[in-house]
Amino acid sequence: MSANNPTRTGDGSRNLDSAGGIEISRSVPRTRILIIEDEPDIVRGLTDALEFEGFEVVSTGEGQKGVQLMKDRGADCAILDLMLPDLNGYQVCEEIRSFNPIVPIIILTARGQESDKIRGLDAGADDYVTKPFSVGELLARIKAIFRRLHKSPAAHGDVIRIGANEIDVKKHTLTRARRTSPLSFYEVELIKLLSEREDQPLSRDEILDKIWGLDAHPTNRTVDNFIVKLRKKIEDDHKTPRHILTVYGLGYKLVR
Repeated sequence: MSANNPTRTGDGSRNLDSAGGIEISRSVPRTRILIIEDEPDIVRGLTDALEFEGFEVVSTGEGQKGVQLMKDRGADCAILDLMLPDLNGYQVCEEIRSFNPIVPIIILTARGQESDKIRGLDAGADDYVTKPFSVGELLARIKAIFRRLHKSPAAHGDVIRIGANEIDVKKHTLTRARRTSPLSFYEVELIKLLSEREDQPLSRDEILDKIWGLDAHPTNRTVDNFIVKLRKKIEDDHKTPRHILTVYGLGYKLVR
């Protein structure tokens, strides 16, 4: 290759030699998706679909390598299988959350039990899609995440106070009795939405539409599972909540 020929950098941009008066040119970095999945057919299908949508894709079939890739290269979103040959998906999720509490993580699982989904959320996942799954549904959920990420900040500011809790919506943290714990992407989005409509009931369908988008095909149980998780963090007794209340036959509301 001659000195003036363009070479392609690792991020897909072109690096043109300036020796002959040609300025170096780099494309704007693309949104990077990390896939941690050991089924080659699923990886190929997801990679093709995501790259067609303009995403950069990095993938591995091993949990520990996935954790290392997130440390070394970073990602804007991770798609994580639960059944991996070394670490399981719960362990991978917990390890990623130990150094990156904000990156959205979507779990792919063949386990349809509510207990498995709740365990994934407790490990730090933001969402889950059950196998066999629709690639269109998964893409819709990824796009919904980035729509919410790029949405302008809410009027209530960076900190929301609920009872003895302080939620920092930028840092994705909850502080209670001087102890700070991380919050996942959708936990923060749910708190923001409930706070914006304080004391007003929100139906499950409205919550799903505003946060996930109905084209992502979430179910009412998705909202219920996140409510359970939030109550465990916010309430003195999550079984008798005082702040995130059930409005029977409709949905939920926030009372400070």
